[in-house]
Amino acid sequence: MTVEAAMALSVLVAFTMALVSGLLMVAARIECVDAARAGARAAARQDPPDAVVRVTRETAPRGARVTVAHEGDRVRVTVVARPPLLSGLPIELREEAVALAEDTVRTGEAGR
Repeated sequence: MTVEAAMALSVLVAFTMALVSGLLMVAARIECVDAARAGARAAARQDPPDAVVRVTRETAPRGARVTVAHEGDRVRVTVVARPPLLSGLPIELREEAVALAEDTVRTGEAGR
């Protein structure tokens, strides 16, 4: 009886750890999405580049890499982070957000 209980308990613990890791990965991905969107909004408002990175890092998971690129009238913010509890694995969460610069939206130059 104790052998079966030990086996069942170890399977239950492994399943619980996998579930918690999955939930933490989903939460980190949502943080990356929110951070990329916040950074794209700040960049679209023509905020200084260091302010855009600061706003993005405040929202992103700890240790995330932030990249801001200007592509014509668009701004692309990319956030790359390692998932919590799985930092030893070669898995990265990567999210991007793209926004039009507000000065081109106001003047009607977007799309030309």
